[in-house]
Amino acid sequence: MTNKTYTKLNFHSHTFCIWKEVPFNQIKDLKINYTSQSGSQYIFTAEGLYRISNHWGRVANCHWRLIPLTEFKNQNITVAFAQWTDFYSNDDTSKLFYVKVNRETKEVNFYHKLSADDNEKVVLRNAKDTAKTIRTIKEVLTQDDWAKYLQYDDLETLRSEIVNELVHTPKSFLEVKKTYLG
Repeated sequence: MTNKTYTKLNFHSHTFCIWKEVPFNQIKDLKINYTSQSGSQYIFTAEGLYRISNHWGRVANCHWRLIPLTEFKNQNITVAFAQWTDFYSNDDTSKLFYVKVNRETKEVNFYHKLSADDNEKVVLRNAKDTAKTIRTIKEVLTQDDWAKYLQYDDLETLRSEIVNELVHTPKSFLEVKKTYLG
């Protein structure tokens, strides 16, 4: 399956994109091409576009995630760049997303199916199920209450096994926990 081609005419309609923050001086000699109703500004280039904005995440009918240079706080104005090829189709009902976990940093994120490596086996979910899975994984990684009635020898091993199941199978948290009941 190939990705639709995105341009300055359609990037803002039902898309998923991961933007990378860049320093402000990277755009100092560039001209703003468009300002949205919400005040975000855009600079179009042949390779992609810059967005100057104070809000990321759910943007109108798009989901645009920011990879910040340092710790990011919404409401701070940030400049980010995305290549035209970084945009993917997005809707709330199709199974378009998969989850990845960085166990060292305990970061959980989601990605578009068209960005997966060919050899990467991923479980696809719609936007709502993806968000729910991410919340559950964060709970498993950072809290202990969920394990109260489960049988296990080592909590960290149990965490790892459950997170693995949640990422690599379509099972619900309840289904996964049932296998650990006495």
